[in-house]
Amino acid sequence: MFERILYPTDFSEYAQKITECLGEIPGIKEIIILHVVDTKRTAYREESESVLIKKAELILKEQKNRLEKLGKTVKTKVKVGIPSREILSTADGENVSLVVMGARGRSLIKDILLGSVSSDVLRYGKTNLLILRHKVAEELKGEVFEKYCDRIFSKVLYPTDFSKRAEQTLSIVKGMPSLGKIILVHVVDKGETREELDAYVREAERKLKDMQDRLKTARINAELHVHIGDPAHEINRVAEEEDVSLIAIGTRGKGLIEEIWIGSTAENLVRNAKRPVLVIKV
Repeated sequence: MFERILYPTDFSEYAQKITECLGEIPGIKEIIILHVVDTKRTAYREESESVLIKKAELILKEQKNRLEKLGKTVKTKVKVGIPSREILSTADGENVSLVVMGARGRSLIKDILLGSVSSDVLRYGKTNLLILRHKVAEELKGEVFEKYCDRIFSKVLYPTDFSKRAEQTLSIVKGMPSLGKIILVHVVDKGETREELDAYVREAERKLKDMQDRLKTARINAELHVHIGDPAHEINRVAEEEDVSLIAIGTRGKGLIEEIWIGSTAENLVRNAKRPVLVIKV
């Protein structure tokens, strides 16, 4: 499924935890670890660009050795430039199936903002993106963290608006390794009268029940939820209440200027989620 991945790292303590997690995520065979020497910051450092490159190569070599001991094929790259641009370029050039990144905004509102680099990759990237939350990486340690990584596909929340894109996303979710359970969610966000709302809810329940029956035929356990309100808020609320291991959403994947808007629901969901989010480009 996601056998060849790209992991950009800034060598922070948080990034190191995600590196440890990579070796435990089911299905991953080849890992490309990328470090970008940020040209915007090198001007303010005492060390030269060449020194920073050599230091990065040494750290990447250590990380490569650790992951190779876990049976992974590992490739390392050091680039110089603007991080988000180099990440997007490398993802395309290496033809990876997944980019793994952390969400660690530096805003005072710590838990609701992506970092600028992650945000750019989310908006402009054409490759599937797994965003791991900093809260999980910081709070879970050692074997507990490794077990969490190993179970990341065990209980997946799948929000759907019943569009063709959503159906394509579900077909990908069904193929996840070690998939245990799918939480099907639809949020009704329209309807001017009680009667209209009730009608939309009944229709959503019917469609989700059909989805649930199809998954049961494929021997996949599924639970359904229909809620009324703001989609991003309700989806994240269900994710917390159900203690899901991952939220999987589908977005457009063309990466062109006219397609960079990934949708207000998807973007708000990713920005506010406290769980890992897999953004599938379909």
